[in-house]
Amino acid sequence: MAETEEKETGMNDMPGSSDARGCAGGIPLWLGLGSNSPDAMDRLDRARDALRREDGLLLVRESPVYKTEPQDYADQPFFHNQVLELKACKGTHPVRLMQRLLEIEAALGRVRSKDPALRYGPRAIDIDMLLFGAGGACLSSDPVCLLPHPRLVQRAFWLVPLRDIAPDLTVQGENISTLLDRLTWSMRDMVIYQETDTAALTRPGE
Repeated sequence: MAETEEKETGMNDMPGSSDARGCAGGIPLWLGLGSNSPDAMDRLDRARDALRREDGLLLVRESPVYKTEPQDYADQPFFHNQVLELKACKGTHPVRLMQRLLEIEAALGRVRSKDPALRYGPRAIDIDMLLFGAGGACLSSDPVCLLPHPRLVQRAFWLVPLRDIAPDLTVQGENISTLLDRLTWSMRDMVIYQETDTAALTRPGE
């Protein structure tokens, strides 16, 4: 049976209106955006706009956009990736929110291939929930919304922009810089390159 454990506390030092959508004192969460469509930057813009318009969400902070080397399926264009910090109104359930994010993906042109070989292949837009709850402490084993995101600790393209906007976050007790130190990656001119590192393919503690 899928279980979700939520640990909620308020977070301070958040920019923006104190009463915007009633969510400024709500639940923090971090989303990863990605696209390797020819119009990737426009897709990211549209995804951010859709999230800004979404009832019950407040966009708090956004990382720079990085160009990133594809992972697990090399024969495709480089991606553009970005991490967003948002607040959700109190009472928001991560699984139901993820279901809504999947609807937004579809509206922005995401078509999920049924071919397992293309699981990590090209895509118009990704909106991944990376972490949910104060300090990213929410744990979920629901297949719709695994938390923390099961590949977060493997992906420099998520960890680097996450560190930009939330450097003090930990993922199951490990800080972001420590997780990045376990990966074989480099960055030049805002382009992130990464070699697959099998030693880092599990979450901490597994």
